[in-house]
Amino acid sequence: MSRNGSGSKTALSGAVTAGRIKPLKKALAEGAGVRKRPASKGKLYAAILAGGIGSRFWPLSRETTPKQLLKVAGDESLLKSTIKRLSPLVPSERVRIVTNARQAEIIRLHLSYDGKAVNPGYVIEPTGRNTAAAIALAAFELYRQDPGAVMAVLPADHIIEDGKSFRTAMKAALQAAREGRLVTFGIVPTHPETGYGYIKAVPRAVKKLSGFSMRKVEKFVEKPDIRRARQYLKEGGYFWNSGIFVWKAERILEEVRKHLPETFEALSGCKDTESLIAAYKTIKDISIDHGILEKAEDVVMIPASFPWSDMGSWSSFNAVLKPDSDGNIVRGRVVDIGSKNSIILGSDRAVATIGLKDMILVDTPDATLVCPRERAQEVKEVVAVLKRKGYTEHETHRTVERPWGSYTLLETGEGYKIKRIRVEPGRRLSLQLHHHRSEHWVVISGTARVQRGEEVVDISINQSTYIPRGVKHRLENASDVPLEIIEVQNGEYVEEEDIVRFEDDFQRK
Repeated sequence: MSRNGSGSKTALSGAVTAGRIKPLKKALAEGAGVRKRPASKGKLYAAILAGGIGSRFWPLSRETTPKQLLKVAGDESLLKSTIKRLSPLVPSERVRIVTNARQAEIIRLHLSYDGKAVNPGYVIEPTGRNTAAAIALAAFELYRQDPGAVMAVLPADHIIEDGKSFRTAMKAALQAAREGRLVTFGIVPTHPETGYGYIKAVPRAVKKLSGFSMRKVEKFVEKPDIRRARQYLKEGGYFWNSGIFVWKAERILEEVRKHLPETFEALSGCKDTESLIAAYKTIKDISIDHGILEKAEDVVMIPASFPWSDMGSWSSFNAVLKPDSDGNIVRGRVVDIGSKNSIILGSDRAVATIGLKDMILVDTPDATLVCPRERAQEVKEVVAVLKRKGYTEHETHRTVERPWGSYTLLETGEGYKIKRIRVEPGRRLSLQLHHHRSEHWVVISGTARVQRGEEVVDISINQSTYIPRGVKHRLENASDVPLEIIEVQNGEYVEEEDIVRFEDDFQRK
């Protein structure tokens, strides 16, 4: 077990066979079931699913800035809002981010940007195998740490504005989960939505919990066409599938063993990172709904009392941002004349639109999306084409956040790259060197403290310094105002990978 820079544990391998996993397998083999165990008072943990990039939100969402790290509504990212919403019911030390190794590092740095103590743990998947595998791996990890653990499973990209109502509903779900039930939340539909899956619940409540009517789930339904969505709304008894679940870690592992035995055996046999990688090559790629919940007994639903939105695509914006009198959502430096029911998002440069109807336009410094609103789900196909063509606009933005500040790529060409670098007060880059490039720094705002080899100097506006290749160096802002420099890189290779770090305040490799 290793530790990340924030001090929280990172589950890199699946030392899931250690400790109490063997007793679990024995108990399951002997047929221990939910009805044979009394309700327990296990602690509530959270497993936040955050492995995707949200390609339907391109061009805002990129591989290095996935959707869950975007500030869609408010001043905090979707992920930070998700963690904050759980507190104090689930403190950050009982939160686990389920993701891959690359995203884990991006997320860890993102959570450290504002200096506030948010120290979740991480459950690392070698590769994506859908939600059944991700949840099973997290359940093994939690059970190993705490055999009585109850786990809430949440996507990282939902918007729930009323945190108090959410936690009240979560407490009711916790009570049901401690009794051995598999609990999900159903969202009361407000319109015939085709972008969500549905839950069909029995009319009569199984039990009343803290004012909530817990109902048995009759079936899970795939995303419908508009005709069926209207029919569901008319019939009643159908709820939007929130994708939020609460259950004992031990209880969901019972169901994994029963319905996905290959997944259970593969994960329970892992001893290290290498065996976990090998196991994931054999694990079935299937959702928790299809793999487990459609077949399991004692699956119950609590109708949600909190406002909820799944930010699945650009068409979801209407649920969280208020349109103007013409039905438009307009942000940024936009001049619009006569458009209707459109989403128009600009950035730094001016965007002019005339007479758009039911359209989406999202402009960023290096990429622009234009499409009909009804085809918003197809944006992920654009990302796939960008990858096939070898373009880089699906990977990073021109401006990239770093824990010390940010940099903006101004120009790049054969053998050179030009950046504008901003270092926040009191922060510094790592002590590093480059094998393939030299750097020339010109201060345009503030004062830079530069370490070059054994030399340390302060340089101010209109002053510059040169960093030869192979020389250890560091840039620091020791003042109380932001520092900005222009950096010119020259060399046969000028990509980010050409960094050898010796010391780093943010524990990057």
